[in-house]
Amino acid sequence: MRQLTIVVPKGYGKQILKMAADCDSYSQVMASVENLEQPLEQVTVLLPNRKVGNLLAAVEAQMPHADVALPPSAVLALHLPSEEIPTEMGSVQPRSPLEVFLQGVQSIGSWPSFLTYAAVAGVIVWIGMYTNSVFLLVAAMLIAPFGGPAMNVAIASARGDLHLLKNSLARYFAALGVVVTVTGILSMLFQQTIATSQMISTSEVSSTAILLPLAGGVAGALQLVQSERSSLVSGTAIGMLVAAALAPPAGLMGMAIAIGQPQMAVSGIFLLLLQLAGINLSCSILFRIYALKPGGAVYARGKRSVFPIALGLTTLAIALLLSWQFSNAPNLTRESQSQRAVAVIQKVIDNDPAVSLVESNARFTRANIEDQNTLLSTIYVQPKAGQTLAAEATSRRLTTQIQNELLNQGFNVTPLINITVLEPPQ
Repeated sequence: MRQLTIVVPKGYGKQILKMAADCDSYSQVMASVENLEQPLEQVTVLLPNRKVGNLLAAVEAQMPHADVALPPSAVLALHLPSEEIPTEMGSVQPRSPLEVFLQGVQSIGSWPSFLTYAAVAGVIVWIGMYTNSVFLLVAAMLIAPFGGPAMNVAIASARGDLHLLKNSLARYFAALGVVVTVTGILSMLFQQTIATSQMISTSEVSSTAILLPLAGGVAGALQLVQSERSSLVSGTAIGMLVAAALAPPAGLMGMAIAIGQPQMAVSGIFLLLLQLAGINLSCSILFRIYALKPGGAVYARGKRSVFPIALGLTTLAIALLLSWQFSNAPNLTRESQSQRAVAVIQKVIDNDPAVSLVESNARFTRANIEDQNTLLSTIYVQPKAGQTLAAEATSRRLTTQIQNELLNQGFNVTPLINITVLEPPQ
C-alpha cells in the first residue's frame, strides 16, 4: 500500500477523488490549502501498489501540472473491526513498475562519491588478493558500487530508455576502470612480481560460471520489485551478490596486467563481460514479467524497440562468450577441468586390483612453458590387503595409465603425475 499526496488547483480535488476511487483506493482525504499564488486542494489517497501508475497516468492525462508526492515506503492501512486486520495485512503486492523505475533513477548519485567508493573497493580488493584474505574480499564486495549500475542497465533495457542505458553503462565501466587502475598501480608500487594463490583461484573459471550472474540478476530484480515487507533478503545482500561476481575479476585484471600475466588478465576480462551480460539477461526479463515496460505514467522516454534489441544483443554476447570459453579449453574452464581430472584419476585407481586411493588432487600450474597446459596431479595410494608392491614400478604403471586415460578423454593438457605409494603399519 502506498500513500500519494496530490495538489491541484481549487475545484479539481473531486476529480482526483473519483480517479482514485476508480483505482481501488483504500482511503481518500481532501483538504483546502493555499500558497502565495492561488488556493489549492490537497488530496491524500492510499492505493494498492499495482495501481499507483494507473492513478498517475490518469492525473497526468487530465491535469499535467499537478504536484505529486510519493513517499518510497509502505503504509499499513487498517480497517476496523480488528478481526479483519490479519487478512488485510496478508495481501502484500509488488512495487509498481513506476516506483521501480524511479528508484533506479534516484540511485544515480554524484560521480565523485561513486568513483571514491570504487577506488576504496579497489584498494581493499588488492589487499585481499595480495594477502590471500578472503574476508577482505568480502568487505570489498560490500562497498563496491557495481550493483546499482548493473540493475539500472537492466531497468533501462526493460523500459527502453536509451539515455538511462548509456549513463548506467558509463558508470559501470567507469567503476570497473577505477578498480582495475587502482589494483594495477598498487601492484607496481609494491613491486609485485608473482601471482598470489588468491589470484590463481579467481582466474580459474568454471564451466558453470554463467550461472552466477543469471542467479544474481534474478535476485536483484526480485529485491527491487518486491515490497519491502515481503522481501526476505536485504538490498545490501543483493548488492554484495552482484559485486561478488564483479569485484574480484576486476582486481585480478589490474594485478595481472601489472605483473605481466596476460592469461590471468584475459580470464578477468571474460568474467567481467560474462557477468554484465548474464545479469542483464535474467534481470531485464524478470522486470518485463513484472510489467516494467516502455511508456506509462510520468514517463515518455522509453522506446519499445529497445528491449528486443537489447535482449537479442545480450543473448548474442552470452553465446559468443560461451563459445569463446569452451573453444578455448582449458584456459577458460580450468576449475571444471581440474574436477573432471580428479574424477578420472579416482576411476583409474578404483579399477586397479592392487592399490586403494588415499587422496588425489589436480590443478593447473602457472608455469610459463610454451605450448603446454600443465595439469599437475599429486596422488597417494596404498597397497590393498595381501598385496606386496614395488613402489617405483607401481608408480610408473599408474602414471602411464592415468596419463593415457586423460588424453584419451580429450583433455588438452600435459598431465604431470606424482604418485606416492604409502605403506600402512604392519
